Amino acid sequence: MGIFDKLKGNKAATPEDRRKKNNEYIKNNGIACLESLPVIESGASVKLKSMDVICRRAIACLLSIQLACDIEEQNDYDESRELFLNLLKNYNVENFLLEKEKRLFEDKYSPQDVIDVAWTYETYWTLIWVLGLIDDIKMPDTICDCQKAITLVGDCKDYEDFKSRCKIRNIEEILDMLDLYYRYHWACVEKRVQPDTNIGPLNPDVVVERRKGLEWVISDIEEWDEIPLDT
Repeated sequence: MGIFDKLKGNKAATPEDRRKKNNEYIKNNGIACLESLPVIESGASVKLKSMDVICRRAIACLLSIQLACDIEEQNDYDESRELFLNLLKNYNVENFLLEKEKRLFEDKYSPQDVIDVAWTYETYWTLIWVLGLIDDIKMPDTICDCQKAITLVGDCKDYEDFKSRCKIRNIEEILDMLDLYYRYHWACVEKRVQPDTNIGPLNPDVVVERRKGLEWVISDIEEWDEIPLDT
């Protein structure tokens, strides 16, 4: 039984237990670890966003990413915009766009907006992990499987079909993963300050985006770019 299996099975684990287990996992993978980094909230003190909100945000995010990718590849903007607007309506998620995503669909975007939205593949990957559609995100060493990311929504005929395939994870399991990503993020920030810091196989850009998604599901903030990611 691995560290995460033990944590998952221990519903009464305290934040201190979680920190201890994750610190052990990090050190075993050759990643710099600050033993005294604060603990995150306990399961009793946080509230997950609803299944509907997470599902609709995931779909709206994925469709926005596809438009951003088409813009990056200089495909016909009007054609792509019409296609993905129709899909937003088909899945009934047109009211779940974030501000940067809205700018893409309104043709009011900046080059940075396009880059930022395209990178939310990793934030989306976290949401579909929370929804139980993928098994594992605990080692962010490479980017997500973009084709699988697309088919998880594309194979569904409508919103209800997508939602029916989801089973939201236990809050303790989500907090276990969030705590781990918090510690990963500290190591990545330390690497910028102290270049000899060992971050093992971590991809810092992936770490940040996935942590943002985990933070969002337990936050009352809707715009995930507004969520503080302090370390």
